[in-house]
Amino acid sequence: MLGQGATQDLIEEVREAEGLDEPIYVQYGDYIGGLLRGDLGYSWRSERDVAAMVVERIPATIELAVAATAIAILIAVPLGVISATRRDTPYDYGATLFSLLGISTPNFWLGLMLVLLFGVWYGIPYPTIDVGSGLWIRVEFVDLPTGRREVGLGGAVLTLFRSGSFGDLWLWIKQITLPAVTLGTYFTALITRLTRSGMIDESGKPYVTATRAKGLPGVLVQYKHVLRNTMIPIITVLGLQMGTLMGGAVITETVFNWPGLGLRLISALGVRDWPLMQGIIIFIAVMFVVINIVVDALYTYLDPQVSLE
Repeated sequence: MLGQGATQDLIEEVREAEGLDEPIYVQYGDYIGGLLRGDLGYSWRSERDVAAMVVERIPATIELAVAATAIAILIAVPLGVISATRRDTPYDYGATLFSLLGISTPNFWLGLMLVLLFGVWYGIPYPTIDVGSGLWIRVEFVDLPTGRREVGLGGAVLTLFRSGSFGDLWLWIKQITLPAVTLGTYFTALITRLTRSGMIDESGKPYVTATRAKGLPGVLVQYKHVLRNTMIPIITVLGLQMGTLMGGAVITETVFNWPGLGLRLISALGVRDWPLMQGIIIFIAVMFVVINIVVDALYTYLDPQVSLE
């Protein structure tokens, strides 16, 4: 805090002002008491309260974690269902190969490759309607943003309701696509394999044979009964991974310069800002516990045999 040129008198003065001359159990008790009041400490590097520095980065991290989870669910659950219902077919083999590649691919490498492919070299195809010389569709390639967050989801939605303009919302979708895909790839592969194994296991149980014997359509049996019971362990993994995504977004946020808690944690580590690092880690741990409590509450909806106490 004071640098190497500080005098011993100044060092002792700061130790007394910060309470560092007290016994360790007294310091610990004071810190825990501050946490219970929402006080995460003070960053002497930034000269700001840690709580304020954490809160201002929460929206970006939540946006990234939710977007990555949404992408994983939209891709993984249908892929797992197809793989389970068409076992030992090219569809099953393709889904299994995708899962293995997704689990084996490092996030930082995938992020860099996506930046090169869709942000530097080629971009993504974007169809536009040209009415100047007759109605026809023209496909253009648009580079995706790779290192900035110009607008948040809340601001984009607010602009949409106020002016009816989709410009900010479209910009938000473009800027979060690559980070969300990078962060959610491992998650997608994990949920695909879990969905496949869960549906195969449920399909062999007696209640499935009984429903089919009653003449219920196969699609109804698969999606209303088998898939619903398969979703119970999937929801468990979703909750665990949602908390993991919030804490594990450090690499992804660093690659894409996404202004969330992960990037701030890396910045604090670089300058040895211990109070800020500790505050971010404590917040992530608390969110992990809260998310798991919510997941447990969802069990009462998915499984009537589970009661909420």
